[in-house]
Amino acid sequence: MSVRTVEEARVLMGEICDLIVEYMPKVEELRYRITVKEDGSLVTEADVMLEQLIFNYIQNKLDKVVFIGEESYDFKQVAEDHYVVMVDPIDGTENFCTGLKEWGVAFGIWKSGQHLGSLLFMPELNERLMTGDELERLPVPSRMTALSVAVNEKLLEILGQKGQYRMSGCSVYNLYYVIKGTFSTFLHPKGAYVWDILPGILLALEHGCQVWINEEPFNGQFLDPSKKYRVEVRR
Repeated sequence: MSVRTVEEARVLMGEICDLIVEYMPKVEELRYRITVKEDGSLVTEADVMLEQLIFNYIQNKLDKVVFIGEESYDFKQVAEDHYVVMVDPIDGTENFCTGLKEWGVAFGIWKSGQHLGSLLFMPELNERLMTGDELERLPVPSRMTALSVAVNEKLLEILGQKGQYRMSGCSVYNLYYVIKGTFSTFLHPKGAYVWDILPGILLALEHGCQVWINEEPFNGQFLDPSKKYRVEVRR
């Protein structure tokens, strides 16, 4: 199988959503099997299982694939004719492993440097958005700003200002709802890796949002997976 168009990418992403739904009983079974990583963040056996499940599925569909996943990232030089597949299997692990439904899967695929598709999927909320979808904007403007929970001086400075703020603990959730218009803005002032943000900010651009990375306008370029990026998205 080859994926060379947005429509073909949409078919593949739909299949991935179906695969995740099929394996949700196993995800639930592994939900509370938790390990603390070296950086102090949490990972569950469900994170690892879902990432490997998606990678194995893609491997059986496509040739010449470089995978970039949160739980198995290992930088490799990408040849010109290769696919790049990016996955965050459970964004919002702290939410997930304490029983909250506000967690999601982020997925992106590129071929020879061209972005073919992105997906945000929140299985327990039954919400998803992929490249090419139409999404109705809310009829009223939002006043709410969604914030990351990675606390630093900048975040504390923001919280000291007047406004309506929400902290969900999940970038997939925040990006989906700023694209939809539920939030007016999403801020991640401490910085996040590409698997947390890149599929979502590409969808944000597609739906007319303004995006800044490290205080510079973002125009859809691929970002270095080894670095963290400060993010601002405005509806």
